[in-house]
Amino acid sequence: MRIGFEAKRATHNFRGLGSYSRGLIEGLLEYQPSEELFLYSPPIKDKRGQEWVDSLQANAVLKCPNTLLETKLSTLWRSFLIASDLKKDHLDIFHGLSHEIPYRLKGAMPFKKIVTMHDLIFLRYPEFFPLVDRIVYGQKFKYACKHSDTVIAICEQTKEDLINFLGVDEKKIIVHYQSCAPIFYQGLDTAKLNTTREKYKLKKSFILHVGAFEERKNQLNLLEAFAQIANQVEEDLVFIGQGKKYKEKVEARVRELKLNDRVHFLNSVRFDELPAIYQAASVFCFPSLFEGFGIPIVEALFSKTPVITSIGSCFPESAGPDSFFIDPLSKSSIANGLLSVLGNQNLQNHMSEAGLEFVQRFHRRETTAHLMDVYRRVLS
Repeated sequence: MRIGFEAKRATHNFRGLGSYSRGLIEGLLEYQPSEELFLYSPPIKDKRGQEWVDSLQANAVLKCPNTLLETKLSTLWRSFLIASDLKKDHLDIFHGLSHEIPYRLKGAMPFKKIVTMHDLIFLRYPEFFPLVDRIVYGQKFKYACKHSDTVIAICEQTKEDLINFLGVDEKKIIVHYQSCAPIFYQGLDTAKLNTTREKYKLKKSFILHVGAFEERKNQLNLLEAFAQIANQVEEDLVFIGQGKKYKEKVEARVRELKLNDRVHFLNSVRFDELPAIYQAASVFCFPSLFEGFGIPIVEALFSKTPVITSIGSCFPESAGPDSFFIDPLSKSSIANGLLSVLGNQNLQNHMSEAGLEFVQRFHRRETTAHLMDVYRRVLS
């Protein structure tokens, strides 16, 4: 099978959508090595992207613009001119990994077209997005869904939103869950955990949150909830994530609450150190208002760390029935959730074991097998 991917996110983006793209491609190379993969990407300028491409096996071929004009106008190439390259490469499938496919792919093609849709948060929460972004996203998303043969939704919540917000035919949609990086699959020894804790000065047990600082991620409510119970628990609160204005707002609130010695912001944490921090945490708390899938939840579950997360959205799908669910808009609900889990070691043990069993469905081996089933179904 010759499978092409719109790979800009894989080679240029080092957060959520880029991680999804790289993980999907790596899974195919590991578990389906006989397939031929073609990665269509604008010229790679970040060394991290080039290092990732260089690490791939020989049956993953990088395809960049061919001419000087295409290179200089790489956005034009990616959106319009790439169609002729796709035909020349005799693909069986072209897969847009992040909400879009190139233009000029209307109608029948000599290959099948698939697009992955992660979320429609810009329609659910338009106040978090500039007007121009909402217009561009709306146009691209609608085009991709209309002109793809199959639409992959990364969870049932996204499938429901595609039907309700964009009017996509339900028969056209297949739910396919994503995985996290395999680095989170293995338990680490105590020495490794202690070394990482010492490096980041994590002397006490702690509540962990991982995620970019955005209003939708709701870190401020988590902080306020922690402030309500700080005198009742031994654990500190640890935030990992980048951000600007909203992060500064959270940091200022920490100072106002005089919790500087109990709340820690870890900056520049290396990716390969994250598993140790997850595994060292007493509990992972993720009170986001809405997510496409919530990969940090999956990372925590693989780490055998009890998860507290929000009611609704995709969270029951990603966190499973044995996580503890709270109302993210209620500080008291978050606070009570923390107290309930932190104060009950038997509950923590049950959540750890049951969560690890549940999350095996998101192991890269399983998600890759299901993806191949999707591809075969599209071609049948």
